[in-house]
Amino acid sequence: MNIGEAAAASGVSAKMIRHYETLGLIQPQRRKNNYRAYTEQNVAVLRFIRHARDLAFPLSEVKRLLGLWRDETRQSSEVRRIALSHVEALEDKARSLRAVADSLRHLALNCQGNERPECPILEHMEGKADVHHH
Repeated sequence: MNIGEAAAASGVSAKMIRHYETLGLIQPQRRKNNYRAYTEQNVAVLRFIRHARDLAFPLSEVKRLLGLWRDETRQSSEVRRIALSHVEALEDKARSLRAVADSLRHLALNCQGNERPECPILEHMEGKADVHHH
């Protein structure tokens, strides 16, 4: 199948398919005219990548997971370890985003939101504001 058909079958855009090929995650066949030809196996790999990315795995981890998926002698304990490490990273990121949201909420609540130009949000971004929050 061509790249458009592979994109439709996998749910991965043609642009991302080319990107994954550049990274070595998929290797389509080449026809005599040098066009890429995608197999059902390529589509299965693309679906795997899409699902892993839906779970917010970084591409470096997707590459490791793909290797484990392809390795029939793998130990599921390794996959589990990667997954739990990713959960920890996601939870750290969630805490960090919550702290950022709380800071921005505090700045917004301290902004008068009127016709006057004074704005603690912009002052903070400029580095002038010394707004403390708890």
